[in-house]
Amino acid sequence: MKFLFSPPSIDDLARLFKAWRYWSVGVLIGMLIGAAVYFIAPPPYRAHATVLVDFNLEQAWPQNTDREMFYYLERETRKLEEIAFSDMVMEMIMENDRQNTVSELRDGKLSLGQPAEGGWHFYAEDADPQRAAALASTWARAFSTQVTARLASAEGLNSFIEVTVTQAASLPVERSISLSAYLFTGVIGFLALASILVLFFDFGQRSVLKQ
Repeated sequence: MKFLFSPPSIDDLARLFKAWRYWSVGVLIGMLIGAAVYFIAPPPYRAHATVLVDFNLEQAWPQNTDREMFYYLERETRKLEEIAFSDMVMEMIMENDRQNTVSELRDGKLSLGQPAEGGWHFYAEDADPQRAAALASTWARAFSTQVTARLASAEGLNSFIEVTVTQAASLPVERSISLSAYLFTGVIGFLALASILVLFFDFGQRSVLKQ
């Protein structure tokens, strides 16, 4: 056991470098494992729609300080995020797609990217690329409709906020995790395991010699 808990030495590093042929084969094996996992159990498809959110700071706070503008942006952004995942918006999505529950939509199917002034990205994931695109498009349109309705009724949002759906048709769809990420993970995982095995077998040989 003392070899197992002893600090690494130059000899350990030298053994790892001497096994360069083993590492070359290990890289190939790791890539094959990563590719196999990717094609056997592929990640879901992910589509995203875009809604332009304009807070119109110059009109909303024409003479106030940057600090006050920052708190205004933070406050209004939180409100819009709540609307994006509100019951009303989820119900509007469910009217077009009854295959998912509200909890599934909120717990991973839908995700919001870059919630600030500018383009808001509405991501949707599904095993079917067409359904992923439909979910993202419906979510973006439902969000815009709900925000517009609240602005018209002066319900809790600053009246200077404007929302415009800029991308909800012919959406880009791709895998949520790329093949290269699987290949990289497979290589790193296999090489890490291989390095442990190289040192372990050497440790076993030294143990036998010591006996």
